Amino acid sequence: MSKAFLAAIAAVTILHSPAVASNGSPAERVRAGTAAALKEPRAQDYRGAVQTYPYVEGDVFRLIAAPEHVTDIALQEGEALQSVAAGDTARWIVGDTVSGAGDSRRVHIMIKPLAPGLSTNLIITTDRRVYHVALTSTTRTAMAAISWSYPDDSLIAIRRAAERVRESAPAHASIEPVNFGFAYTIRGDKPAWRPLRAFDDGRQVFIEFPATLGQGEAPPLFITGDDGSAELVNYRVSGRFYIVDRLFERAELRHGAKKQVIVRIVRKSPSGAAK
Repeated sequence: MSKAFLAAIAAVTILHSPAVASNGSPAERVRAGTAAALKEPRAQDYRGAVQTYPYVEGDVFRLIAAPEHVTDIALQEGEALQSVAAGDTARWIVGDTVSGAGDSRRVHIMIKPLAPGLSTNLIITTDRRVYHVALTSTTRTAMAAISWSYPDDSLIAIRRAAERVRESAPAHASIEPVNFGFAYTIRGDKPAWRPLRAFDDGRQVFIEFPATLGQGEAPPLFITGDDGSAELVNYRVSGRFYIVDRLFERAELRHGAKKQVIVRIVRKSPSGAAK
């Protein structure tokens, strides 16, 4: 058997091996990477008519528009617009305006397609970050607006607030859960900081963490509604306890951005079942 024939057999084997096939062509790898980064609208991320995406650097955010409708892209309050670039400026109308003043001043990018069945991309640069938006037009369906939540900013604000609390108020030496209500269950992921238990005194909720809480990043606490909406809640840090000055039915502790860890705290009904 000739060396040339053996070399040809080896080349065919390599080309059709699973490793090479899975890598694909450069264009296939680009399409796969873009598809993985694309974030689609989700019902639980709507706040009224506004789709609120969690901002993660490198993600691409879907915006669905329609002719004769204007869709609003709302940036963060205080964020300064630097530039807007669209891939197709002939068939998409792109403008900007502002609302509010001072610290509440907010930039809005207005998007309107001239026909259905179009798709292009939009890149928005500001003094804080870069947004990548995938624009798609339909015949009638259009999103009213999109905006973002900023997990990293929330974490920074919570850490600063916790530091101010520690500096301005003496920490409780201990919290003894005597005659407290323990009608709470802990669900979800199991990170090292997962709470040990939660209880209330009829006015405040106390969330007890392992002693190692202070050795890592403290997760922010969100109160969640029946519709899946979430809002940051004020609380104090006392030793290894979070003290929330209100009662709640459901809450979530969230940590991370791309691979978010979520631990849920759910209050049980009088029958003993979690709500």
